[in-house]
Amino acid sequence: MAKSRPITANKEELLDLERGFWIGDSAYYEANADVECLVAFPRMAQAMTNADLARTATKPNKWRDLDIKLKGMVEPGSDIVMLTYEAHATREDGEPYAALVSTGYVHRADGWKMMFHAQTPLETEAQG
Repeated sequence: MAKSRPITANKEELLDLERGFWIGDSAYYEANADVECLVAFPRMAQAMTNADLARTATKPNKWRDLDIKLKGMVEPGSDIVMLTYEAHATREDGEPYAALVSTGYVHRADGWKMMFHAQTPLETEAQG
């Protein structure tokens, strides 16, 4: 039976990167996304180049009150890590948003780079 290896990726470093993707601008995306990234949202799933992905981040700080609860993390290789978490945030228009999120990172010479990202929205309670 194969012995499991301990995770060598720094969990807090990766969660900080995740928070940056929620609130960051296009320069943040360019600096922290890999050359190509596979993304999957409810109405869109495709491979995107770093530049195309960065163009989607035209409104920095469009989220507030971000809360991330890590649900799991695996490191199938020394240079790849996958994490999944539940995110709750408020859009700039005040609408609540919640999703199950999975992100994959690959370790390059200049640090961890996002190479996969998927969100599955959860029902949120209507504000009263």
